[in-house]
Amino acid sequence: MSTLFDFSDYGALLALVSHSLIAGALLGLVGGLIGFFVMARDLPFAVHGISELSFAGAAAALLIGADVVTGSIVGSLIAALLVGLLGTRARERNSVIGVLMPFGLGLGILFLSLYPGRSANRFGLLTGQVVSVDTPQVVTLAVVAGVVLVALLLIWRPLLFASVDEDVATARGVPVRTLSLVFMVLLALTVSIAVQVVGALLVLALLVTPAAAALRVASGPLAVSLLSMAFAVVSIVGGILLALGAAIPISPYVTTISFAIYLICRLIGRRGPRRADVGFRP
Repeated sequence: MSTLFDFSDYGALLALVSHSLIAGALLGLVGGLIGFFVMARDLPFAVHGISELSFAGAAAALLIGADVVTGSIVGSLIAALLVGLLGTRARERNSVIGVLMPFGLGLGILFLSLYPGRSANRFGLLTGQVVSVDTPQVVTLAVVAGVVLVALLLIWRPLLFASVDEDVATARGVPVRTLSLVFMVLLALTVSIAVQVVGALLVLALLVTPAAAALRVASGPLAVSLLSMAFAVVSIVGGILLALGAAIPISPYVTTISFAIYLICRLIGRRGPRRADVGFRP
């Protein structure tokens, strides 16, 4: 146990991960907010599918010596556009995602197997690295997070309407198709920055679990969104702080905290009226 946990130099280690803490807090905010719409639009499966191609893009960038964040963003955008354009209905969308997931994962594994550098860099793309975010990366993450947050706030009402009842929204002249593509692009950007912190395999812990937990204890879009953001920030920042004194990656801590929050909210939700069905009323 002493080899797994060592908090003797915690203060010095904390100074080394200031960028990761900033990136984690930003990711928690944007991931928690977009997670509300992921649940409203029934897209948890899409998050995982996009993360696989994001992983492939990051692995390709690592192989050729390019910027990993840029590669991750490119991979995510390709996946999002393919899902958005080819999967107009839920059944079609799930089929497209099911095809993209193994393809993206296979490409990522191929690129990593060809990468001659340190194994820690390869492993970090899958599970995250607590000290992987440097100054240029945190600036990129901040810009991407800012773009996603502003865009979500601008399209909040029509996107919520389209998420609740697509047919009625279409009948009232809401550009449902355009909104769907815009949302997929925003989701891709969020996934791409999440992969940099928690890895491709466990990105659901930030984009799905906090929102699912919030839906158990809150009603109304605003309340659910705020709670989801708070849960996501607690999960990732808490995971980073715990991982500092451990010899294992950050992602198990993030996922454990996120899952614990979900269990607590589920237990609390059982004592009151079910709220998951009333959270998406416009």
